[in-house]
Parts: sequence; C-alpha cells; structure tokens
Amino acid sequence: MSEPFPFAQLWSQVRRKSWMWLFKRQQIESAARWTKLHTKIKTVTLINPLELELAGAVGRSDLTHEEPRLRLRLAANGDMCVTTECTCHAGALCEHAAAFMLVCDVQANRELIERMARPGLATVGEDAHGGTASGADDAEQLANDSPRPHLRLRRITVERPQVKIGRSQLAQVQLSIGIAELFISYEGCSQRFQLPGRNAGARWKDGDGRTWALTRNPRLERLFLSDLIQTRLLPLTQALPDARLTEPAGPLFTMDEREHSLHWSTFLRDYVPLLRSEGWEVELAEDFGFSIHETGEDAWFTELEDDIHGRDSFSLDLGVDVKGERISLVPLLVDCIDRGLTTALLEQNLDQNYLIALPGPGNPVLAVPARRLLVLLRFLDELLATRPAQKNGRLQLDKLRAAQLASLDGLPIRVPAELAVLKERLQAFTSLSVVQPPASLRASLRPYQQEGLSWLQFLRAFGLHGVLADDMGLGKTVQTLAHLLLEKESGRMDRPCLILAPTSVLRNWAREAAKFTPLLRVLLLHGEERRSEFRRIGKYDLIITSYPLLVRDADVLGAVDWHLVVLDEAQHIKNPKSKVAQVCGTLKSRHRLCLTGTPVENHLGELWSLFQFLMPGILGDAEGFRSFYRTPIERDGDSERQQQLASRLQPLLLRRTKSAVAKDLPPKTEILHTIELGKAQSDLYETIRAAMDQRVKEAIHAQGLDRSQIIVLDALLKLRQVCCHPQLLKMEAAQKLAESAKTAFLMEDLLPELIDEGHRVLIFSQFTQMLAIIEEQLKEARIPFVKLTGETKDRETPMRRFQAGEVPVFLISLKAGGSGLNLTTADTVIHYDPWWNPAAEAQASDRAHRIGQTKPVFIHKLICQGTIEERIVGMQKTKAALIEGLLSGRTEKLRLTQDDIQRLLEAS
Repeated sequence: MSEPFPFAQLWSQVRRKSWMWLFKRQQIESAARWTKLHTKIKTVTLINPLELELAGAVGRSDLTHEEPRLRLRLAANGDMCVTTECTCHAGALCEHAAAFMLVCDVQANRELIERMARPGLATVGEDAHGGTASGADDAEQLANDSPRPHLRLRRITVERPQVKIGRSQLAQVQLSIGIAELFISYEGCSQRFQLPGRNAGARWKDGDGRTWALTRNPRLERLFLSDLIQTRLLPLTQALPDARLTEPAGPLFTMDEREHSLHWSTFLRDYVPLLRSEGWEVELAEDFGFSIHETGEDAWFTELEDDIHGRDSFSLDLGVDVKGERISLVPLLVDCIDRGLTTALLEQNLDQNYLIALPGPGNPVLAVPARRLLVLLRFLDELLATRPAQKNGRLQLDKLRAAQLASLDGLPIRVPAELAVLKERLQAFTSLSVVQPPASLRASLRPYQQEGLSWLQFLRAFGLHGVLADDMGLGKTVQTLAHLLLEKESGRMDRPCLILAPTSVLRNWAREAAKFTPLLRVLLLHGEERRSEFRRIGKYDLIITSYPLLVRDADVLGAVDWHLVVLDEAQHIKNPKSKVAQVCGTLKSRHRLCLTGTPVENHLGELWSLFQFLMPGILGDAEGFRSFYRTPIERDGDSERQQQLASRLQPLLLRRTKSAVAKDLPPKTEILHTIELGKAQSDLYETIRAAMDQRVKEAIHAQGLDRSQIIVLDALLKLRQVCCHPQLLKMEAAQKLAESAKTAFLMEDLLPELIDEGHRVLIFSQFTQMLAIIEEQLKEARIPFVKLTGETKDRETPMRRFQAGEVPVFLISLKAGGSGLNLTTADTVIHYDPWWNPAAEAQASDRAHRIGQTKPVFIHKLICQGTIEERIVGMQKTKAALIEGLLSGRTEKLRLTQDDIQRLLEAS
C-alpha cells in the first residue's frame, strides 16, 4: 500500500464526468448556498490505493449541522463510483452530501485532501482521545461483537422564530424541549461513542504500556439506531427544522412538535421499561418532566355559572385538581377535538386512559379515563363544532345547552338554581300539557291553535324562546294574543309586552287586539305624536310599533324591561348585519318570540339570524354555523347534518301547514297560463338574452359567481321585464314596442271573463311600474279597481273598499301587500310575474286563502313560453320542496348555483 492514491485521475474524472450532477439539480443548488455558509472537511481516510473516504460537516452553524461521508472508488476500468452516507434523516443522497461534493471540487480543497491522505489504513484527524492516529498496526484488537446502547434523556433550550415584529423581523423565543442522545459502549473501552457519529474506532494505551484498538461494529450500531427510530423519535432537525441550539450538542432526537408532551409521556411509560428489559441503559435527567398524573373521582370539577355579559347565557368550566392546582380543561379539550378526538375512537377504547397535555413547567400530562371523556365529548362534539364563544378559557352556552349539560349522567356538576329547576323540568317532561284558552278571549280557538297556545306556554314555563312558523292564514296573531292574555290573567305580566311588525300591519294588530283581547291595554306607537306617549309605556300591557321606528326609538325602547318581545314577519331580521337585527338583539325581555310563515326564504343563514335574536349562541357563531350546518346541508345535501339541525331546533320551532290542520278551508287550485310572445317581443327577448348571457359568463369566469351578483341580477331583471312588458326596459328599442303578449292576455282573455263571472280578483306584480301600466288599461276598459304599493299612505281605504265589494279588482305590489292583509272576499289571485322564491308567492296567495275564506280560491300564474319565466316556475317547485324539506326532515340544495344561473339564461 505504498503507492499514493491516483488523485490526478480522480480530479480528471470529477471534471470530465461531473459526477456531482448525479444528484438532483434542486439539491445541488441548495447545496451551493450551503457551501458559502458552514461546510468543511473533517477527515480523510485512505481505505486502499483505489478507495478514499471523506467526512465533513455541513450546516447552518457549528451547533446545528449534519455530517456527510463520501466514499470514492476507482474501478479497474478507470470509472469512478461514489457512495454517500449522512447523519440526517435521509441517510444518503441528500443535499448535505451534494454540498460536500461541491466543496471537494474546489481547487484549494483538493490540495487539502491530498495533504490529509496518507498511505495505509489510518484516519487523519481527531481520534477518540483527541490525538492523531498513526499508521502503526501493532495494537491489540478489542472484541466488538457485543456493543451496549445507552440512552440519555434530558431537556435543552432552543430558539425559534415565532412572532413577526413589524414587516421583516422575526422574534426569537426560547423553548424548553425534551431530547434523547444515543451512545454506544464496548466492554473494555472507557470511551462512549455517540450515534450517529464519525469515529470508526479508538486507540489507547493501558497502564502497562500496551496499545489497544477498537474497530466499531457498524451493523449492530445501526440496529440500535433503528430500534430508537421505531419509538417515533425523530432527528431534531426534522422534528423542529427552524430551531436553533443555544449550546453545542451532537446528534439529537426529539418528538413531533404538535404532540411533544404526549409523545414523550408515552415514551417514558411504554418504551423506557421495554428498552431497559432489552439491555439498554437509560439515563433520565431529574428535570426531564413529562410525568403522567392519574385522576381520582374527587379531583374533577364542573361548573356552570351565570354570564353577566349576556342574556340567558352561562359559562362552562370543567377541569381537574392536580396537586392542589385547579386546571381548566376546556381549551385543552377544544384542541383535542380539533386534532381529531372523536366519540367513536373513545368507544373503541373504553378501558383505556386518554392523555391530555397540561400547561406548566415540565410539561405534565393528565391521564383521563375514556369513559369519563366519552360522556363529555358526546355533548361537546357538536357544541365545539359550532364554535361557541370562549371567555377566559370558559365556554359560553345558551340556556338550553347549559340545561342539557346539567342533565348528563356521569358529570359531577354545580349549576345555578335557575338551571337546576330547568334541569328537573326537562327530566320530568313527558308531553306537552294542554292549556285552556284564557277566559276573556273573544275567539274560539281551533284545535291546532289551542295546541299552539300550549306550546307558547311551554316555552314560557321553561324559560325558552322560539319561532311560531305556521303557514300564512292559520292565525299566528290570535294564538299570540291568546298567549299574551293568558299571561295577563295569570298575573305574570307585570311588565309591558312589545310587538314589532311591518308598518303595513300595525293597525291590523291593534284591531285584532281590540277584537279578541279587549282586556289588554294597547298602545300603538306610530307617527310623530308617538314621542309624547313614551312616558306612558309602563301603563300599558301591549306596545305595538314598527321595525323602522324601533331603530329610531332604540334608546327609549331599549331601556324598557319587557315581559315578552314578539317579532311579527320576523324575516325582517334575516340579515344579522342589518341595523334592525342588531337593535332587536339589544332589547331586554324575559321571553322572546318570532312569528313568520317563511323562516327560511333564501338560505339557512336567515334561520340562524332568527335564533341569534331568540337565544344567542344556540347555533354557534355565524361562521361556525355556516361550516357545520349551512354548507353541508345546502351544498352537499348532508341528510345527517340536516337531521342534527332539525333535532336541535325541534322544541323551539312550531310549524303547521294548512293542508295538515285547516281541513275546513276551501280548496285552492293553481292554474298555469302559458303565453306565446309575439314576433317583435320575442326578437327583443332573444337579443337581450344573448347579450346578457355572454356578459354573465365573462363576469363569472373573471371573478366567480359570488362577486358577479350585480351583473347576474341585472341580467335576470331585464329578461323578466321583457316578459312582463317591453316598456319596463329603459332602452330605446324596447320603448318603441307598445304591446305585450302577457298584458293583452290579461286584459282581453282572462280578466273580463273573471269579472263577468262575478269573481273578485287580486293582481300581484313585483314591478310597481307594471301595475301602473295595468292601471291605465283598467281605466280604458272602465273596470273599477283599487291599488296598494309601497307609496300608498292610506292602506285602510283600499282594503275596506275591496272587502266591502265596491270594486272587483285589487292591484297589489308583492313587497307592499305580500303580508299583513286579510282579503277573504277575494276568490281569485293572479300572479302577473313569477319569482323564484316560492314563499313570497305563497304569502301573497294567502291574502285570500286563509281562515275565514268560504269559497274555493283559484291561483292564476301568467308565464311566457320559452323564456326565463318557465325556468323560474320549475325552480319554484324544486325550492318549495327544499325549504319544506328542511323543516320536515328532507334535504336538498337550498340556494341558487352557477348551474341554476346558466339554466335561466339558456336559449329556448
């Protein structure tokens, strides 16, 4: 072995074959950056005249680096073979090896390598004792067939970037973590070798002057390293890639960052005894921590307290006492559920303990019996999914959820007296008690109306709040008045009650109250003179005012403690961000009630808004409700999630349909009239349709459906206007067309025949301008009529004249007259133009088809053939089934989709 290594041939191979490009280009480019930082040659070992091993260090600093090795071998045919090995988790063919290869290709480093290489089987560099190994081979070899592994567990401090300060600087925070170091010892050798490490062995002299040598056993050492990795330990650089050591250290292992405490605690509990039984020596630092605390029955606490910041709101705290310190588990359980803990997982391991990482020095861990967690998780799973508010580590609960928690078995819990009473009542509840109508009620309640009264009394008795969502015309007003009168007669109404309603129905409430419940003292707050009545509010039983006036008088009405607040046509607060919804939410009252025949008009977010007024937090916050209920139900048709929502609201929402309860109502017949457009009107429609179709597609493609709402609605509006009458469009070409096929059908074919037969007719339209055109046609035909739109100041006169039979036709805008009218003398309803919200049309039709109607009612719908109106009718049928399906247990999509829009704009 006296011949030197053929370096000239080696470097020629390097330059000629560019062997470093055997690695990925990305690794090479990364390595090129590393070479400018900390990359150096540590040792050079001449294995034989044709084989050379290089060891180096590559990393970000002297404290955090990897140690790659390169073995270069020249084959007999002159080709060069390269193998790599590294201490990183990749083990070989890594960016560290690539960086080291680039260093070796620098001329100055080539010269250094040639100087360090020596003939023989020696390693030039530091040996186990810090000296330099000679090439002599007179040492006695120590046996290496039984190495022993040593594991040291201790804590170290690392620095990590955490919080961004300003725009470019990252704050460095110190973090105490647990780490493991693996060492190997050989009998007869006092030196311990760290794994992974660079020393191939050691040489030393004993007291007698004899020289000893140890050649390590890499095969067995790799097996020990593999055993350690099987315990889920990871190299520090992989587990915490952004961590920087604050002290020098060799290769370190630690646990995954997300479950650091839990992994270490299970390692101590499960793996350390196993390793020791297999001959490992495990050294555990006193301050290592990660101890597991068992919990006894008396260590648990669960508390529900009144939340002074919210009405009917309670705060939940639950936890354990660990060595005299009370630790709240609410935020910890929230984190567990977020990371995937489920009731199904617990049910499969009921005899096990579940580990929860606790805050505090030493990273303690709590062992909780799965059976105990299961009781709590069944309640918390849905609760946490709907994102309840958290304050100071406590969950904010509505009254019903708090009472449900108080009723759970297996939880030692302290509750406020109010909840204790509610808990007992809920546990004792078997069925709805029948409540007799108040003695002074001047009305005979139908059976379903008496059931409604009993339900309202149930809500009052249990301190709950709900939605009376009966179909239009089933007497929600009289049921509510009977409930109020019963509160008056029982002596519970020691405060005034507030009824909020649309302006159009204020006087209707006052008339109905005077008619059915004259015992109630009623004050109507309306008009400028209302201000003089503010000081007298406390002297009345029932205060009636409108939603717009509530916003103006918020300071006055918000200062009153009400017995009951009733929202009539509660869809007025369907937008939770509206001013009226926000003001309603500030009203102080013992009880709250929503009245609406359409609890869901367009999407489930409207239902959330109603219950946010009634019982804030019962459906979580808006974003949580969207992700947990609305999106799965509306977009995905999730029947299981829909059933959860229905079950959640079942005690708080009462809905009956006319077909189910009002058997004595006369029949209602719907008649669809399909009208063919004339040539000129058809050409105009197609011209606009093609133009708008292209515009809508471009908008949706550019910015999505949600951001294209204005363009979409404008397109649909123009197409609907063409169908009704071209003169509704503000376009020169449209204004030249004075005829409409639909208007001609109404005035020439349909309306004259109906009047001749003695029918009394309601005509609804979305467009007040269309009603104005019909008005001119009626005047020309000398047909008497009355009219009601949003601009009508005196609503009573046209209603009285029509009900008295003075005129046969009533023109009504859908928005102004779709609710609050009782027109039972009408037996015919004409919907001049359709809208895809079936609830709006149903409300309008119910002006005639309601309690008190004695004649069959006919509903006529005028639809232009081959137009958007035909598609709207089809969507109406689907959506009516969808909305009703939500309330009765079926699910489908509830909202307009991009596909729906495209179908509306398709050519006929």
